[in-house]
This record gives sequence, structure tokens and C-alpha cells, in this order.
Amino acid sequence: MLTALGFGMVVTFMYLIMSKRLSPLVALILIPILFGLLGGFHAELGNMMLDGIKKLAPTGVMLAFAILYFGLMIDAGLFDPIVSRILALVKGDPLKVVIGTTILASVVSLDGDGSTTYMITVSAMLPLYRRLGMNPLALTAVTMLAGGVMNILPWGGPTARVAATLHLDPGELFVPMIPVMGVCLVAVLCVAYKLGLAERRRLGTVKLPADSAYAVNDAAPSLNISEEDRQLRRPRLLWVNAALTAVLLAALIAGLMPLAVLFMIGFTLAAIINYPQLELQRSRISFHAQNALPVVAMIFAAGVFTGILSGTGMVEAMSKSFLAVLPDAWGPYLAPITAVASVPFTFFMSNDAFYYGVLPIIADAAKVYGISAAELGRASLVGQAVHLLSPLVPSTYLLVGMAGVEFGDHQRYTIPWALGIGVVMLIACLAMGLFPLVSVAG
Repeated sequence: MLTALGFGMVVTFMYLIMSKRLSPLVALILIPILFGLLGGFHAELGNMMLDGIKKLAPTGVMLAFAILYFGLMIDAGLFDPIVSRILALVKGDPLKVVIGTTILASVVSLDGDGSTTYMITVSAMLPLYRRLGMNPLALTAVTMLAGGVMNILPWGGPTARVAATLHLDPGELFVPMIPVMGVCLVAVLCVAYKLGLAERRRLGTVKLPADSAYAVNDAAPSLNISEEDRQLRRPRLLWVNAALTAVLLAALIAGLMPLAVLFMIGFTLAAIINYPQLELQRSRISFHAQNALPVVAMIFAAGVFTGILSGTGMVEAMSKSFLAVLPDAWGPYLAPITAVASVPFTFFMSNDAFYYGVLPIIADAAKVYGISAAELGRASLVGQAVHLLSPLVPSTYLLVGMAGVEFGDHQRYTIPWALGIGVVMLIACLAMGLFPLVSVAG
């Protein structure tokens, strides 16, 4: 009965959110409650839900303050010199333009918000692509490839979902992935080099007019930002903000404190340093809370889902059923199987459906073969290289809309490269021992 209830709950959840009959937030709370009541667990449901929420509280806090912190850094103009310098250096060389686009998208992606990355990168680079007659699909491709790698950041979404589902500290998942991300970013730069070289061969190097904003030598072009945004900029504090961010990231990598605590401290210092006026602090917090609240609410809703799934014993029953039909010879290979399967799963269904609905079942089954939750969690992130090309990702429509390209053209142009980055990520994870090719335990 528990097996039937569990699979019924997961399938119902996936169907409702994929068919857009319910939002993921509502489905994560409502569906497990209904199935818990069907299973006769009405007396224990409250405690199960609360237990799940408690386990995810640190992840929710980390996400909230990470979004607030990087929001303040964008307000203060931390990334402006990078944008300006890239625009100044690429000049009229299509190869440099594509590589510069990749670097810019990678840096801006540090805030974990795909929409922000697309808005900043396309706004800065698209006029230059048009001026040089370059293919805008190269712009959308490298921007998305870089974003797909940086999407693994714990405040970006997928890692937080995995941590929430498997009840892991986000740092335990993310820190070992940093070298892999570095390898993948190098691979993305190689793709950018190839695409840029093809554009250079097609167009040559275009000499821009002397009065062009991009035809500069030593001085970076001024950015086209609104007057309201300009008033928020803190150019005098650029190096202070850069140092604060560097220290924060170093502490994160070193694991000096839990991620939630680090970002709470970082946000507090950033707010005091950049916006000491109380009214301005309140204004910026309220503004960026619009981005933070939906993400944090989703995490706590996931606590309800996983709390009931675990507390009722459904996940254990489902994993036993999964093991019963899984060929014994495949069991030790569950980590790489999960990595490969995450590509189509996260493309054809949402991250919410895969990480909250499917991953817990696989993870519980993997324990039998000695594969830890952290290892399986890292394997499940491999699909993020392709995930952003899914038609289920809203921010992708923002990217293609701003760049003026067709969604289908963008998919056809980008997907071979995205699959290649996914292969690089899989090989790098295996080479660095982030999860085993074959488990010898169990």
C-alpha cells in the first residue's frame, strides 16, 4: 500500500506541475497532505511536516541571504567594471566578442539568478553583435552554457533542491564540485573560441568608427543604466566590495562556517558598508526580497513533501520496489546511471519534479549498494548542463526574446554543445572521485 501511495503521490505531483494545473509551491504542500490523509496518517502529519521543514531551515536561510547579498553587490556596481572592461577589450573582433560574452555571463551568474544573467549579458553585448553582423545564436549559446555550469551554485536552485531532498548540507554537495565547475567553464570557453573563430572567418575583424562606444583603447565605455540605478552605485567602495566577496567565497570554500551563517554575515556587512541609511537599506531589502521569497518558500514547501514522504515510510517502500525490478548487475552503477538519466529527466520535466519526486527514490535504493546520498546528489547535477534548454524553463524565453532569436533555432544551435559540456562534467566528476563509476560496497 505504501508503495502504491508513494508512486501515486510522485506521479500526481509531477503531472500537476508539468501540466501547469498547479504551481510547484502549491503542489509540494497540497499533494503530500492529501496522500498522507489517504494513507491514514492524519494524526502524525503535522509532526512529519514540521520535521521536514526543520531539516531544510538552514538551506532556506542560506538561499535568502545569498540572493540578498548578490543583489546588493549588483546594486553597488561590483560587476560594472568587468562589463565595461570586457566591452572595451573585445573591440571589433568576433572571436574576442564571443569569449568576452562567456566571461561576462560566468561572472554575472554568481548571483544565481538566470534572469539577471540574461538581462545584463544580452543588454551589454547584443548591440555589439548587431553592429558587427554576428550571429546572435552564438550570444545565446555561450550565455546559456556558462549559466548552466554556474547554475550548480548552491544558491542557484538545483543544488539547494538536492540538499533539501536528501537532507544534506549544501556545502557538502557544492564544495567538491568547484573543480568540476572550473573544468566545465574551460570547456565552455573552448566552445566560445570555436564559435568565435567561425564568426571571425565569416566576418573578419570589423573596424568600428572612432565615435563608437566600443572603439576605445584605455578607457572602458560607460554603461547604459537608469538614473535610479546610478544613484545606487558605490564606485568608491568597489575594492571594499570585491574584497568582501572574495573573503566570503574563500570562507565558503574552506568551510569555516555553515553557508547560511556566512551569507548572513556577508549580507549584514554589505548592507552597512554600502547603504548605511536605514530607509535605503529597507528599500533594497524589500526590492530583492521579491526574488528571495519564492525560492525560500519553495524550499520550505519541499520540507513538507520530503517530510511526509519519509515520515510515512513511502520512500523506503518505493526504494524496495525499485530495487526489486532493477537488475542486480546495474545496482553498483546507480551513480553514473543517475548522472546520465538526469539529462533527459531535467529536460523533459522540471527540476522540481525530478529532484523532489524521482531523486529520493533512487537515493534510498542506492544506499543498498553503498552509494552515499552526497555522491548520488552530485551525480544528479550533471543534467544541469542541458536543463536550461528545456522549454519548461521560463528564463530561457527571456534570453531568446531579448536576443531576438527563435526558441527552436536556439535549441538546435546549442544542444550539441550542451551535451558535450554534460559529458565533460560526467568525466570530470568520475576522475575526481565525486561519485564512483561502480560501487564496490553493498
